This record gives sequence, structure tokens and C-alpha cells, in this order.
Amino acid sequence: MRLHDVVIHEGDAEKINAVLTTFLGESGATEALLIDRSGQLLAATGANRALDTVSISALAAGAFSSTGALAQLLGETEFTVLFHQGNKESMHVSTVDDQAILLAIFGERTTVGMVRLFAKEAATAIGQILTESRAKPRSMGDLSTPLTTEESRTTFGEPKKP
Repeated sequence: MRLHDVVIHEGDAEKINAVLTTFLGESGATEALLIDRSGQLLAATGANRALDTVSISALAAGAFSSTGALAQLLGETEFTVLFHQGNKESMHVSTVDDQAILLAIFGERTTVGMVRLFAKEAATAIGQILTESRAKPRSMGDLSTPLTTEESRTTFGEPKKP
């Protein structure tokens, strides 16, 4: 499965948002982002600040990928956690599965230990939801129906027969 083939069904999205909301409540983090490894934002929950979550997602996925390359240089398969500490805000990035990562932004209200503890639980729960979601058949609706003979002739420039 390619990374951009990820389809999250509506019910699964609700489950993921519930897990992220619980994670924020337990950990004290202010923002939680679920990101695929290519940097696409899959889900976000938090204090609804005016954060550029698209850019944060892309940059975090790139940083996480870079640390994966560093891990391989040290003989590891990957580093499962990436942590950046700032003066007011910090960021914790952790592995959900081989296609997704969980990013948490937190301030002085909590500790990296609390975020790490509850991020691990949230990542496990989200990983199970994503696995179930990926196993579901995709509904393509009208796009999956083959063209009729008349539709295909019209498409290729042949005139319709009366």
C-alpha cells in the first residue's frame, strides 16, 4: 500500500478524534496531530490556535524521516520518538505504525514524561483503528461503475447515435 492510498472512513475518523481528545486531556498537551509519513495531516485536535498545521505536519514528517536515517546509521531500524524542547512550547513526535506518526505540542503545563506516557497509549489505539480502516473495502461509488458503450463513444469523440 502506498502512503497516499490511506483512506480513513468517517466512523474511524470519529474514533481517532476521540482518542486524540482523550490524549490531550490525560497528557496536558495542547495540540495533537496525526500525520502520515509523507507529511499529510490526517487528523488534528487541540486548542484551536492559529497554527499552520499543514506546514508543521510536513516539517515534522521530514524531521522524523531524517532521524530514521540517523537511526539506520547507528544500526537501529528507527528511532520511535523525536522530541524538541523550546522555551515556551515543545514538540513530541512518535511512531503510530509504519505509515503514521503522532505529533503533540505542549507547554509548561505538563512534562515530556506525561506526554510520552499517554502518547504511547494513544498511538497504540490509533494504530489499531488505522489497521481496521485499511482492511475495509473502498467505496468508489459511481466512479467504480464501468462506462456504458454510449458513454465511452461520447468520451472519445464519436457522435451519439440517435
